[in-house]
Amino acid sequence: MYKQDEILRTLPPAGKAYGHFGEWLQGRLGAEGPVVLVTLRCDTLFAQAWYESGPNLELSVSGPAAVSRQHLSRLLCCLQRPQTGRFVVSANVPRGVGAGASTAALVALGRAVGADDGQLAAACLHVEKATDPLMLARPDGVVWASRQARIYRHLKTPPKAEILGGYFGPPIWTDAQDDRFADISDLLAVWGDATDAADLAKVAQLATEAADRTTQLRGPLNDPSAALAHKLGALGYVRAHTGSARGFIFAPGCIPVNAQDALRDAGMQGITSFTTGSAI
Repeated sequence: MYKQDEILRTLPPAGKAYGHFGEWLQGRLGAEGPVVLVTLRCDTLFAQAWYESGPNLELSVSGPAAVSRQHLSRLLCCLQRPQTGRFVVSANVPRGVGAGASTAALVALGRAVGADDGQLAAACLHVEKATDPLMLARPDGVVWASRQARIYRHLKTPPKAEILGGYFGPPIWTDAQDDRFADISDLLAVWGDATDAADLAKVAQLATEAADRTTQLRGPLNDPSAALAHKLGALGYVRAHTGSARGFIFAPGCIPVNAQDALRDAGMQGITSFTTGSAI
């Protein structure tokens, strides 16, 4: 990294975006419908960007930021911003786990040059072809059509929950042409009632059913998540429907002692815990 980049990073970041940790729900809206999702917000994962004007387009990356100079150029072009200046990105979102690494980096870069959320959705789709709703103020309060970058339906955010999670298996990159997902229209039909009632147990049940359908359809065959959720006494579990993130859902303050050891023993890496939902 250039010395100038280190000086730039002494200033507050010009743009920042949070990641997610898999999805509460993801699947098809009907057998032939679009791929939609309800993301699981995770504010411990983020990307941040710094920008200063300059004659050339330069990008420096620190950490696992999933963005290249070509991505930045395409983003700026779509945002109708000059393709010049020095950009620095720092991130802690692992790549290929289903946590929004590429979207978070693009949103942070777009915000660094003053783009608004409406512009960012279309620009991220242009670059990625499938994008997470991380540019929204309440990304977990919508049903999101990820291949269209549009809100299908507004919802209440899920109730406050604690998530204990990790990554199972190798990284899996999202393929925007991949629409081999289970139909979850029946789950979405009752999801709004569950979030309206702040019924975390019901939310967890629906999330678990969505995760089970994806595992049955896409694998892996040795996924330990269902057994782990039962062993830990979790309300349910979530997964990245394209990615290796797995998360176990608990009411606040109810993660059992030594639960992290159980995840490690099951082969999960990058063990983490965080709070999500409407009260964070």
